[in-house]
Amino acid sequence: MLIIGIAGGTGSGKTTVVNKIIKQLPLDEVCVISQDSYYKATDDLSYDERTKINFDHPRAIDFELLIKQLKELKKGKTIQQPVYSFVTHNRTKDSVKTHPRKVVIVEGILIFNSEELRNLFDIKIFVHAETDERLIRRVRRDITERGRDIDEVLGRYQNTLKPMHQQFIEPTKNYADIIIPNDRHNNVAIDIVRSVINERL
Repeated sequence: MLIIGIAGGTGSGKTTVVNKIIKQLPLDEVCVISQDSYYKATDDLSYDERTKINFDHPRAIDFELLIKQLKELKKGKTIQQPVYSFVTHNRTKDSVKTHPRKVVIVEGILIFNSEELRNLFDIKIFVHAETDERLIRRVRRDITERGRDIDEVLGRYQNTLKPMHQQFIEPTKNYADIIIPNDRHNNVAIDIVRSVINERL
């Protein structure tokens, strides 16, 4: 099994890069695991308390469960991946049955913050995008997909997203084997990643 970690700031285009990589791979040989599914359960908090959680801090992630489930996949076991709701800011009661595959891609903004998790990755990729580009994408996504209003999105960006990016995300670029610029020039980098995957397979 080949485990690939894809990190990068919010709105950097990680999902686009993931999709470009898996496009060339047989569907039954690859699975994608999103760090977003592993936000900690917050059943003990009220909705208002949940909205105040700093979701861009490593403390918000259940790294323990993510690492445990990745190790299970590596052993050839099927896992029940948690499902997280951005509307309620909490885990749902649902889960997604995920089977082991030849290639497992783990993507998320904070996945390089855990040394134990980093050590499970055979290839570490960081997707880089300019700050204002990421902000525009984040604003669009949060308003259209997550039902947030513009003031909430901009407030969160200024108070948490930006400082957390500088403190916890940007420095992890140093752990990456490959840094992919998320613009029209990234096809060469993606082709290289695909070549490495095909070689390993």
